[in-house]
Amino acid sequence: MRQKRLLIMIGLFFALEAWSDFITDDEYAKMLYENPRGIGCDKCHGSHGEGMILSSYKDKNGKVVNITAPRINDIPMKRFSSSFEKKSKLMPVYFLTSDEKAYLYYYLTKNQKKERVANVN
Repeated sequence: MRQKRLLIMIGLFFALEAWSDFITDDEYAKMLYENPRGIGCDKCHGSHGEGMILSSYKDKNGKVVNITAPRINDIPMKRFSSSFEKKSKLMPVYFLTSDEKAYLYYYLTKNQKKERVANVN
């Protein structure tokens, strides 16, 4: 009986180890960006956080007004993280952990860092 328990515990340990490598940090970050809690960030902020026009209308003077979601792939982490705490008429409330926010920020800024390095060379 004791041996059987030990074998089960060892099997569980290896199963958990294999599970931890099931998805990479990049895949997890992308998954979070595309569907954090219902509607994905990409639907409004673009596939890489570049921002986009959500809608347009003509005001009473006939001037075209664009409703836009801002670019979010070039802002400081502190501002990015605090944006989840602000109430907004457009952005849904997401209840994300600090780790999830860090993954989202990593996903959005990893390509920006590569572009900066490429532009320096």
